[in-house]
Amino acid sequence: NDWLGEIDKILDWAAIAAVLGKIYNSDEGRPSYPVLTLVKLLLLQQWYCLSDPGLEEAVDDRLSFRRFAGLPLDVGVPDHSTIWRFRQELERHGLSEALFAEINRQLDARGLIVRKGTLIDATIVQAAVKPPSMDEGTVSERDPEAGWTKKNNESHFGYKAHVGIDQESGLIRDAILTGADLHDSLVGPSLVQGDEGAVYADKAYDSRKFRDALADAGIQDGIMHKARRNTPLKNWQKWFNKAVSPIRSGVERGFATMKRYYGYQRVRYIGLARNRCHLNLMC
Repeated sequence: NDWLGEIDKILDWAAIAAVLGKIYNSDEGRPSYPVLTLVKLLLLQQWYCLSDPGLEEAVDDRLSFRRFAGLPLDVGVPDHSTIWRFRQELERHGLSEALFAEINRQLDARGLIVRKGTLIDATIVQAAVKPPSMDEGTVSERDPEAGWTKKNNESHFGYKAHVGIDQESGLIRDAILTGADLHDSLVGPSLVQGDEGAVYADKAYDSRKFRDALADAGIQDGIMHKARRNTPLKNWQKWFNKAVSPIRSGVERGFATMKRYYGYQRVRYIGLARNRCHLNLMC
């Protein structure tokens, strides 16, 4: 309860409401819930890994949840369909990214984003639907935006969450969701913020184009080197990889938090747009 109270105090909710001003609240008919109430409910949903019906039940049952969301005892709790529709509106207006950016702006204003370096990586997240069989081909009829990829000689069907994490604070500065079939290196440059001192990434991001872009931006290159056919790594490249590896691996703590505490081994929804909104809310 104290933790929710602290969260409520440190965020500038008026600024968040201003960002979400595009969502239309009708003055006719049944009074709508305040936008901030619905945003706070979505945050509670992430923190406690709740489904839409589970969130409705939990808020109705816990006074601390009601207090945080600004719901007096004599006011009914938004039902699960209301929560669903609000999340759809967030994504329709492209506001999940704006909400993520606004909260990061507030964290930055408090000096919490250090900018010493950005750790870049991607993690595979299982699709919410059953993988298609060989008879159906490689595309799922229920979720055609999910894709196949291989890792450690095992096939995985779903999505990839690509993130850029602030090296010192562990805060996620940017996140992009794609099908699992998109290679990490195609998304990596988009996660560079431009104001960090260095970028650290594993061998999957090793490309001359990416390294040149970092050099042109004056950003230190911390991308590990990958051996290629008939081109083994030189001794200095092996040393470099060994030195960079413990720094780069800090991104795994972010993925561990997402998967262990937020239940992100599997996406909740069908389709890229809905799952992108979920990823932004979680970040």
